[in-house]
Amino acid sequence: MIRILVALVCALSFGVQGAFAQGAPTNPVYVQIEAQPSLEEAQQSIRIYTGSLQDVNGFSLGNGYYAIALGPYAPDQANQVLNVLRSEGRIPQDSYIARPEWFAGQFWPVGGTRPTQAPDSAAPQDGQSDVAAAPEIAPDAAPEAAPETAPDMGGLPDESPAEARRSEAQLSREQRDQLQIALEWAGYYNGAIDGAFGPGTRNSMGAWQRDNGYDISGILTTAQRADLLEQYNAVLSDLGLRDVRDEKAGIAMQMPTDLVAFDRYEAPFAFYEPTGSTQARVILISEPGTQDTLGGLYQIMQTLAVVPQDGPRSRRGNSFTIQGSNSQFTSYTEASLEGGQIKGFTLVWPLGDEARRERMLAEMRASFTRLAGVLPRDAGVDDSQAVDLLSGLKIRKPRLSRSGVFVTDDGVVLTVAEAVQSCGRVTLANGYDAEVVGVNDTTGLAVLRPKTPLTPIGVAAFSTRVPQISAEVAVAGFSYEGVLGAPSLTYGTLADVRGLNGAEHIDRLDINTLPGDAGGAVFDETGAVIGILRPATEQGRQLPEGVGFSVDAASVMDLLRTAGLKALTSTETGQMAPETLARKANGMTVLVNCWD
Repeated sequence: MIRILVALVCALSFGVQGAFAQGAPTNPVYVQIEAQPSLEEAQQSIRIYTGSLQDVNGFSLGNGYYAIALGPYAPDQANQVLNVLRSEGRIPQDSYIARPEWFAGQFWPVGGTRPTQAPDSAAPQDGQSDVAAAPEIAPDAAPEAAPETAPDMGGLPDESPAEARRSEAQLSREQRDQLQIALEWAGYYNGAIDGAFGPGTRNSMGAWQRDNGYDISGILTTAQRADLLEQYNAVLSDLGLRDVRDEKAGIAMQMPTDLVAFDRYEAPFAFYEPTGSTQARVILISEPGTQDTLGGLYQIMQTLAVVPQDGPRSRRGNSFTIQGSNSQFTSYTEASLEGGQIKGFTLVWPLGDEARRERMLAEMRASFTRLAGVLPRDAGVDDSQAVDLLSGLKIRKPRLSRSGVFVTDDGVVLTVAEAVQSCGRVTLANGYDAEVVGVNDTTGLAVLRPKTPLTPIGVAAFSTRVPQISAEVAVAGFSYEGVLGAPSLTYGTLADVRGLNGAEHIDRLDINTLPGDAGGAVFDETGAVIGILRPATEQGRQLPEGVGFSVDAASVMDLLRTAGLKALTSTETGQMAPETLARKANGMTVLVNCWD
């Protein structure tokens, strides 16, 4: 008997394939045999099934689960395959017939063929270009939009409430979750996604039936479930969701091909730029590397303009994710290290289109597949260079950068008030978030505390002596606002111990400084701090070249005491060597960045 069943299955399988070679079946359906909670588990199951079964497919269910299904078949053929394989024990007993509309997107086979390792012969031969052809785009696999009237379900039975309840009982937990998710997306359900069809779910089903022209029973028939899921998937219909196979990057995944198209390679990125008014972007990440490379990429990605600062970041083991939003767009990045290869992607999506973004991102994550190879390190490299670009991506830059001085051993910083005015975020040393403890209007200085305690190399020690007019002074600051990566020393002289209007807390300097120096320490010849440099404006007036002002040490120490901080005082005597002063200044000076 078993041999007869095996022969029948083979005949069905090959017979159906022969029919499909001549044309797709009318009203095709699938035999769903499994649903797995992760893409990796689904791919493992598929590899097992493809060893003994044909027509194996993998689909995202759009709710975090991934279906394994056989087909597509004509409905009568699907029933035969289901009954034979189930009776033989080659597929689970709870396998069932599924409509294409129930699936959100296909991840297997990729591009219509199963992923395979690229053969060595794929390397360019003599006389051939080593530039890869445009990535392969599979035929449109996106579900069609739901029609305005109740759909013709192609032979799906119109069920009574009792029959609908019986067919509903055959649904898996994942399918029940999917219905709740679809009802939630449609605005009818706001409860837990738990697969339990209690009063809340029943009421939402009844409301959906009412608004879609069905009899209100609170129990969805098979046809109504298909209609609901088709509406849920219709949000993707105008994106041109298709499988894209980028052999050069070694990545295959679904992309919104009606919105983006391949543009260029600039290692380690492959750019898919917007083709119309919707400013969506997809950036593939592909490079050889190690844990250190992955860690470096994690840090670098957060400096790019396509990755806004506001949003969660997570790095775990061999992978990371970065999310961020600003007033214009939201971006999501993920990358992982496997077998010495780092691969991932960034999706940039315009703000205000969250429903489509979430669905698109789910499909991209579900369909992401690693192929053989990575982008060569010189892909897209040319002779043009720019310090504010990284592999063709703009590096995010602060709105304003000034200097600061560490005044405590746990990283409290003193800087100028203009460095923190109207900032969405303030950082120290290119990455450490800081909060503004206080701003003093009289001195024009601000006190910052890092959100994570820092241990500076050096802390400012202030002079308790009145400095001598005409004495040599030096200012330590980030003159070029961080471009050089380290503070510079600028030398000058003390012109007066009062301001232009006689202010006693201000010293006037004869010195040539730049805007980035503001907030830096002013040193005397012993290396003691005698003041903090003010901005090159005085009460709205731009200072002449060679004129500078600083808040004197006594006023700075009073400000720190008011803030509950104890200022260190200097005990140094004698003239400090320039190289020693440079080391001292470097240890206590910090870059302060103001971000929008």
